[in-house]
Amino acid sequence: MSKSIRELIIEYFEKHPNQELEHGPVVDWVEKQYLKLYKKKPRDTWRGIRKLHQDGFLIKVKKGVYKYDPVYVQKRDLEDFTPEQKKIILERDGFKCVVCGRGRKDGVELHVDHIKPKEFDGKSKIENGQTLCAQHNFMKKTLKQTETGKKMFIRLYELSKEENNQELLEFSKQILEVYERNKINCHIEWKR
Repeated sequence: MSKSIRELIIEYFEKHPNQELEHGPVVDWVEKQYLKLYKKKPRDTWRGIRKLHQDGFLIKVKKGVYKYDPVYVQKRDLEDFTPEQKKIILERDGFKCVVCGRGRKDGVELHVDHIKPKEFDGKSKIENGQTLCAQHNFMKKTLKQTETGKKMFIRLYELSKEENNQELLEFSKQILEVYERNKINCHIEWKR
């Protein structure tokens, strides 16, 4: 039976729930099991432990000490990102809102948002995170993401008309026509 380093780490912590475990013995056990399975030493087991913490599976008690709490993991699915996850997402997105491109240097407050909302089973995983400015995050909280997008393109269409920016007007028009052609958010009216 084949197992990944991650699966072995999870197996170890699941066998020792609610115990504060130093990463050294965990790494030793995982490496021993991996060696039995594949006849070679695994790479970066400690990074696997850190990644499980970043993904919300493990609780970091202090430097080099982690704990698996099954109740926490179940509740964690509906909670927010950890500080470590937020840092990774902000860095990945260049400390800028993925919608408007504004960031801290523009004096904008940034939030780390679930792309698929928690209420719709969106997980608190790095892949499901994005950086939004406060304005776009608050818009998204009250609307589905596609609704937010359509409203933003309607606003962009109106602004480009006011500014007589034909290139931007045509771009916005094409995007809004895709919404209409695919019958997405028809309840949001686009006045041409």
